[in-house]
Amino acid sequence: MAVIGGGALFALVVPPVFRTEPKHTTPAARSTTQASQLSDAPQVSFTGMSWRDYHGVGLPYSAADGPRDTGGDLAAGFTQTPQGALLAAVHIAVRANVQWGPTVFEPTIDRQVIGPDAGALADATSRAYERQRGKRPVGAALGRGYVVLEGFRWQGYSPEAASLDLVSAGPGDSDVTVRAVTRLQLHWRDGDWRVVAPPGGTWAGAAAPIESLDGYVRFPGGGG
Repeated sequence: MAVIGGGALFALVVPPVFRTEPKHTTPAARSTTQASQLSDAPQVSFTGMSWRDYHGVGLPYSAADGPRDTGGDLAAGFTQTPQGALLAAVHIAVRANVQWGPTVFEPTIDRQVIGPDAGALADATSRAYERQRGKRPVGAALGRGYVVLEGFRWQGYSPEAASLDLVSAGPGDSDVTVRAVTRLQLHWRDGDWRVVAPPGGTWAGAAAPIESLDGYVRFPGGGG
């Protein structure tokens, strides 16, 4: 993927997918969720999930597992299940991205991102937005996304915490498709899943480029 400016659009998905060269690092050197505290990779059923366009990015939705609340272009309300954790990781990470403007990334980070680096992520995303806004009105979105979510792999899961690697793909230099894997960690708090901010408040510290989807669970239809 080409990374998204200082946010994540999957810059999140991060690095590669959004017009920025990925850093050649391994996902999340620092972990706030110890793998030893989590169970083996749970089975996830895609039955009942549908994919809808979110400003150019296909995202999964489930009537059973969430998101239940999508007002204001945001997403919240996920079940305390593996499916709910996976859906929360995808929706929160995508919305914590500079691409959609502060009306989306600010409340997403403020309400749904936790951890010691949440403030740094908010500051970095705001700075990236101002750098990229150009002559657009304050608050305007920067445009559509050009990222495809292709698959994931569990690092571990429990009803209170989850950790997974998410693969995204997007256009790189010379129209070559590039892929990145981003480590996402979540905690169940106040009745919903929250994403733990990446180390240092930058998704680049939680992502790395990859060449193939070998070993990952592929999303149906390649992610939408």
